[in-house]
Amino acid sequence: MRILLCNKFLHANGGSETYIFKLGEALEQHGHEVQFFGMDHKGRCVGNRVNAYTSDMDFHGGSKLSKLTYPIKTIYSSEARKKLRLVLDDFQPDVCHLNNFNYQLTPSIILEIVKWRKETGKDCKIVFTAHDYQLVCPNHMLNNPVTHQNCEKCLGGHFMNCTKGKCIHGSTAKSVIGTMEAEFWKLKGTYKYIDTMICCSEFMKNKMDSNPLFATKTVAMHNFIDKVEWKDVQKKDYVLYFGRFSEEKGIGTLIKVCKELPDVQFIFAGTGSLEDKVNGVSNIQNVGFQKGEALEKLIREAKFCVVPSEWYEPFGLTIVEAQSLGTPVIGANVGGIPELITDDIDGRLFTSKDSEQLASIIRELWNDPDKVEEYAKACLNLERDDLDSYYEKLVPIYRGRLSENSDNLI
Repeated sequence: MRILLCNKFLHANGGSETYIFKLGEALEQHGHEVQFFGMDHKGRCVGNRVNAYTSDMDFHGGSKLSKLTYPIKTIYSSEARKKLRLVLDDFQPDVCHLNNFNYQLTPSIILEIVKWRKETGKDCKIVFTAHDYQLVCPNHMLNNPVTHQNCEKCLGGHFMNCTKGKCIHGSTAKSVIGTMEAEFWKLKGTYKYIDTMICCSEFMKNKMDSNPLFATKTVAMHNFIDKVEWKDVQKKDYVLYFGRFSEEKGIGTLIKVCKELPDVQFIFAGTGSLEDKVNGVSNIQNVGFQKGEALEKLIREAKFCVVPSEWYEPFGLTIVEAQSLGTPVIGANVGGIPELITDDIDGRLFTSKDSEQLASIIRELWNDPDKVEEYAKACLNLERDDLDSYYEKLVPIYRGRLSENSDNLI
């Protein structure tokens, strides 16, 4: 098959980019042809044969004129349609696999794929992997940045609530644009052309299914993880948090817990807006952003990790990364996290934002190394999809083979 992977960023930027790069490699290894379409950028590392990409859009810079035209371009992009058509005509894909496309590429690319299919008679499947809640929530997080509360007011297509709550960066202007974008594509019904929507958790699937148009198209598939070798390492006396230092990640709650447990040593690996608060706690060692072997070593040697998220984590990649390395996790009972941790079997769950409960669990496990070892062994026996097994589930989707209720692949 010929697969066109579409994503607004074609350079290393975040989780969706890691997903498309690794998926592209796997598809090629299995004999498929793969090309990429997205936005041009000096760091772009994948592409297509005709070198057709949309112009780089920098919402944080650019001229005054470009900033004035951005609101229109983030809703509909004729440039994206024209450039994509060049790729479609040349590559003739069997599948267009969409990822993050809102704002920079816009859903207008879906219309161009549909137009191309009609004009050429090509049976090209449109598959979409949802990396966040963008299609049901204009700020993509189901979380209000002003109140720091999870919010579901827009579910069911009630997008005016985005403007009312200033849900995009706390800005009325940006929230109005987000509302307009969501309402425009809802009225056009463009998303009906997507054949299958892949959700990274049952939780996300449930939220996407709040739109009746999506409910017949969704399938839940946990994200794949890299295969890792088991190593017999000596655990060290620290509790690890790795990730973003931000409000929605529950860092405020975790800092409060750290202060209540002065005899427990914590290591924080990451960066973010709450870094100054992290640095102000005596029993927290902030080692900054880590990756590769350095991060792997930190995870392997930790007694256990903490994932104190307060927003609806769609999946929880940090959890499966830790578990695969034999390190159990204490996770907040929110979003997709409970799908990854079986309480008191391979880790612990606590009520999100409940600092007293979290402190109690950390104290208990810190003083019970046998229990931690029991959880660690259970983690190593967990079955998670690696890239090969994920690929085996993906190919039937590319071929349009889903069960009637779309709950399971056939």
